[in-house]
Amino acid sequence: MAEVGRAGISDPGALLPRGFWAAVEVWLERPQVANKRLCGARLEARWSAALPCAEARGPGTSSGSEQKERGPVPGQGSPGGGTGPTLRSGPKQGMACCELEEAQGQCQQEEAQREAASAPLRDSGHPGLAEGDEGDFPAADLDSLWDDFSRCLACGNSEMLAFLTCPGAGSQPEAQRELDVVLRTVIPKTSPHCLLTAPRREIVVQDVLNGTVTFLPLEEDDEGKLKVKMSNVYQIQLSHSKEEWFISVLIFCPERWHSDGIVYPKPTWLGEELLAKLAKWSVENKKSDFKSTLSLISIMKYSKAYQELKEKYKEMVKVWPEVTDPEKFVYEDVAIAAYLLILWEEERAERGLTARQSFVDLGCGNGLLVHILNSEGHPGRGIDVRRRKIWDMYGPQTQLEEDAITPNDKTLFPDVDWLIGNHSDELTPWIPVIAARSSYNCRFFVLPCCFFDFIGKYSRRQSKKTQYREYLDFIKEVGFTCGFHVDEDCLRIPSTKRVCLIGKSRTYPPSREASVDEKRTQYIKSRQGCPVSPPGRELSPSPLRVAAGSAGHCDGHQALDARVGCVARALAAEHGAGPQAKGPWLPGFHPREKAERVRNCAALPRGFIDQVVLQVANLLLGGKQLNTGSSRNGSLKTWNGGESLSLAEVASELDTETLRRLKRECGGLQTLLRNSHQVFRVVNGRVHIRDWREETLWETKQPEAKQRVRSEACKTRLCWFFTHHPDGCALSADCCPFAHGPAELRPPRTTPRKKIP
Repeated sequence: MAEVGRAGISDPGALLPRGFWAAVEVWLERPQVANKRLCGARLEARWSAALPCAEARGPGTSSGSEQKERGPVPGQGSPGGGTGPTLRSGPKQGMACCELEEAQGQCQQEEAQREAASAPLRDSGHPGLAEGDEGDFPAADLDSLWDDFSRCLACGNSEMLAFLTCPGAGSQPEAQRELDVVLRTVIPKTSPHCLLTAPRREIVVQDVLNGTVTFLPLEEDDEGKLKVKMSNVYQIQLSHSKEEWFISVLIFCPERWHSDGIVYPKPTWLGEELLAKLAKWSVENKKSDFKSTLSLISIMKYSKAYQELKEKYKEMVKVWPEVTDPEKFVYEDVAIAAYLLILWEEERAERGLTARQSFVDLGCGNGLLVHILNSEGHPGRGIDVRRRKIWDMYGPQTQLEEDAITPNDKTLFPDVDWLIGNHSDELTPWIPVIAARSSYNCRFFVLPCCFFDFIGKYSRRQSKKTQYREYLDFIKEVGFTCGFHVDEDCLRIPSTKRVCLIGKSRTYPPSREASVDEKRTQYIKSRQGCPVSPPGRELSPSPLRVAAGSAGHCDGHQALDARVGCVARALAAEHGAGPQAKGPWLPGFHPREKAERVRNCAALPRGFIDQVVLQVANLLLGGKQLNTGSSRNGSLKTWNGGESLSLAEVASELDTETLRRLKRECGGLQTLLRNSHQVFRVVNGRVHIRDWREETLWETKQPEAKQRVRSEACKTRLCWFFTHHPDGCALSADCCPFAHGPAELRPPRTTPRKKIP
């Protein structure tokens, strides 16, 4: 046994030992947050078990004398979902005085541990074995596996038994060990450059009272049966000494540790990287408002599909014609497509279908998601109010339409299986409504981003939640009101807004469609009373809002029904009861304009931008008058780099009309200065003159590929310093990336558009 790492933990918030077990759960369920070479993990089973007593470790001890107290086997369930071991309490009778005194000193500590153990360590809602996943493990085989391992410990493997029972945060050396045992499958990332892609199974033994978690790898014997390996066994241990907490990582047999760099990293990684993560997570007093990543689909299937799609569509990054970041948008849409493909594949298996699902992507944007889904065999189309340049590159097999969607009886899709809303902005709350009214079999998938109500921007009502969490709850409420069972999942995409909401099934039979649709109508009209004015302007509440009350989103279905019923009576009194009117479902909805207004200062007149740049540069250079006519030699040894000023100090020197024009743009003055990258550097709210001598030193350290791209972009614009700075350019003409005069100008590099296969 060897300790490969030990970290002391400061715990001012008294979060330990509960925080330690929360950190362990993160490592169990989401190992990819620490080990980037993993795709994830699947907890296949969890049960209660016991190790042999210390007295039973002698020759001649049989497996029948282990006094083992097994909990419910996987598949049969257990109290609390089978997630907590049965715990003993109090020191054992007959202890020596010093032992008793020590045990009494640990009473409060053990009480905290019992409290931590009594709470479910993982509430997946599916106790026992995970159903429907590949590689399910029969309960009888689990029993046999644990029986064989316990018998091995009792019959002579005293070193492993000692390793499993080594004292940690709280110790009862002579008591029979009550354990929480987890069968875990660790899933490596699928990669064409990595040969190891097969998932690895292991047993995780959690001894809550003892503060230890031991990871036991499994392997197949000659007969194909799983057994515990005695190599690559490691343990995470929480200990307490002199009012200080420690987390340690130990390896059972260092000389038998075989690192593959993925599932089994080097011991130094366990003792440094993993230990640091566990120590951090143990004292983080924050509870996630969101579900685990990819909780509704098979992680293994997703990983394989994602890597295949990523390899297939990686060339998109090189030919991306839009101004948006290609790596972010391409790989984000690849990840969303992989998720939908697996979701739909599992849906076909559940329903016994063979035909691939059809779809419509409302607000499809660049259309890449539609292109991938079409290319993978799913019939469908995308609709967006504004055509994108990249649409011309996809080819005729990708169906994209330029049109504005106004929710009404004419914008229904009765023959479509799924409606998709991927960052669909003002259409997001309408998509569950459109899906519900299109047909009883129509489902929806939305990935909310910007916060919109049925009309205008969404207005917050609950300060106890984050705006994002509150908006997700609002969309879930819309889905429920429309008659859907709404599931929530977290995607693996490079975005802070990565929670999707899915409506796969209905809460009512088809015969109740008319009454449920009346409820939808009442709910949508009840939202008319929500404030939609710009920030800073208050609207007086309408009679509908007074009728609806201002209690915010309801957490219970009864409260929601009561609110809708109240609004229905107000609507009947104000408008009169009757059938739903044709036309827009809610007057006042306006789709976004076809021509998107640019508000990043790029559309401001060139003369206005040049004037502000000259004025700010003059301020930073200490009031020296800039040379706006002739050029200077840039080979001077001394060069005035000016001072730095805060954005507030710069703004105070600009006239009122200039500030008024900048205020209309997103980011205002700061955006304009950041856009003038050649001249200024804005760091931590302070503005500096950019010194290109420092930039040149930085560029030499960049990879050769990036240097080549930069060199191809050289001399395509005039050097501002050569023309305007009192000392000229700090670089010579052959070193400066900008043109020192019109004679040096080169035409900008253009990339020919290619058709995407």
